[in-house]
This record gives sequence, structure tokens and C-alpha cells, in this order.
Amino acid sequence: MPHLSRRSFVSATLGGLALTTTQPVAARTRSARKYPYIDIHTHLGTFYWGKSLLPEELVKMMDVHGVEKACILPLVSPEAGPFPQTSEQAIAACELFPDRLIPFCCIDPRCCTLPPLRPAHVVGKNGIRDMLKRYQDLGCRGVGEHKTGLAFDHPHQMLLYEACAEVGFPILFHLDDIRNPDTPGLPRLENVLKAFPKLNLIGHAAGFWASISGDATIEDFGRYPEIPKKVTPGGALDRLMDTYPNLFCDLSEPGGEKALTRDREFAREFLIRRADRLLFGTDFLMTGQTVAQFELLDSFNLPDDVQRKIFRDNALALLKL
Repeated sequence: MPHLSRRSFVSATLGGLALTTTQPVAARTRSARKYPYIDIHTHLGTFYWGKSLLPEELVKMMDVHGVEKACILPLVSPEAGPFPQTSEQAIAACELFPDRLIPFCCIDPRCCTLPPLRPAHVVGKNGIRDMLKRYQDLGCRGVGEHKTGLAFDHPHQMLLYEACAEVGFPILFHLDDIRNPDTPGLPRLENVLKAFPKLNLIGHAAGFWASISGDATIEDFGRYPEIPKKVTPGGALDRLMDTYPNLFCDLSEPGGEKALTRDREFAREFLIRRADRLLFGTDFLMTGQTVAQFELLDSFNLPDDVQRKIFRDNALALLKL
């Protein structure tokens, strides 16, 4: 991956993006909400056939809902989705709206084929680290959405985590029973938190959020129940957050929504108690998508300082903005 200036990189990459404008949206509106959001989780390009999302369409959604900035997460692993969304496309799109969009990069740790008769650990980790540094030079602020078919603490995964820790990138991961799979109690996630205490990990998806409850089963990791159960004390999320200050939670998509609506009394207490490590997100990926998080979080009538932390300050600090 040769070194390019950011301007040269964007000029070379725009041909791969189906963009219809190179100018930011002129008219920007703000909601009456006191704190504009930093959205930790959005996508661009195609996830569902025929529903490709363009940068200007994402910015329009942001304008409507009072989102100041949004992180663009690529999807590159074969298990991540039916269509790849590359780091290069994310970087190029963010150059069009540099005051609104923040690029992340994504590397599948299986991409680096390790040669025989050489130290596999050093070769694999250093190769990933060098790729991450190049993306960092092009403006990326983190890694994600990390969504592979490997066990969460698979040796290849550990190389990626170590490289992220060395570069200083947080990593936003998907966790269920297929993608970065773990089991109830999240022992594999704990292995990573313990091994890399300086690596900030941001959790997301069904298996991660099912673990807010102490009675989570492996079946809960792969679905969003139609009739969710009340939260049982002793969930893995609380236990791990008590022990590991490098674990953060992404409130986006149905996982975050279901975790908050299944037991509203517990949810409000959790939002206040864990306010320092919760991040607002939407997982917005197509036009016309309904995002429940806006009204849902408003409905909890959270204290002012809690809103400020969850809606924006935690993301600003984590991404060093």
C-alpha cells in the first residue's frame, strides 16, 4: 500500500464511489435538543440490494436529527454483509464532508497470509500495524465495524487487537453467535480485555447486548426476542465493565434498542451508572431507515451531564477529536 497524500488518495478513490455531489449540504438544521450527537456507528454504500446510501443522504439524516458528526464504518469481512464497504470509500466520502464525517478503517486479520519458516506472530502483527498506520495517516480514527467469522479471541484476531493497541485505535466490534462469536459470560471478550488493557473496545450487536442480563443464553446471542425478558442482575456487561475500564458500549441498532426497552427501570439506572462508557449510535445504513434511539433516549429524561457524556463527550474523548 504505497504512501499517498490525503488529497491524492481521494482523487484516486472517488471513481469507486457512486457520489452525486462534492459539496456539503448547504442548509443545516439543528434539533431543539441541547447537545448535538456524535454518532459512533453509520455505514455508506450498499448493505441491502437496491438501497445504497450516499454521503449526502447520510448528512441529510444528520441534519434532521441534530447529529453533528458521524463515524463511517467499513464492512470488509465475508461474514460482515452481502456487499463490501471499503476503508478507501469511507475515507473518500469523509473528504467530501470533513466537518461532518469521520472515517474508520477495517482489516480482516485473515488478509495477511503468513509465510512459512518466519515468526508468524511478528510478521502478521507488524503487517497489520503498518496497514493501520497508513490508514491513520489518511485520517482514520478507529477500526470497525469489526465483524469476522473467527472466534473473538482467535489467534488471528489477537494479532489485530495487538496492532490496534500499538497504533492507538479503538475497535468497534460486532458480537453474536456467528460473527466474532462468544458464549454466555463473554469469556473470549474477557480474554482480550485482559490481554490488551490499553486497547479500547466498543461492543455492539445481539450477543453483546444480550449479556446485559445475567440469564443470557447462547440462543439469545443470535436473535432479538419478540417478547424480551426482564433484565436479571449479574449480567456479563456489568461484571466486565466493573473490572475493565477499556470496555465501552455502542447503543446503536436493534441490540442497543432491545437492551434499553426490555426493562426500562433497569435501563435508566444503567444509562446513568455507566454514562462514562456509553456511546450514542444509529447503525444508519439506508435511506428511509427508522432509528428508534433518538426518541428512546429522550424518553428516559436523563440528567444533563449524562446526556452530554453519552450523546457526544465520550466519543470526542475516545476518538481524540
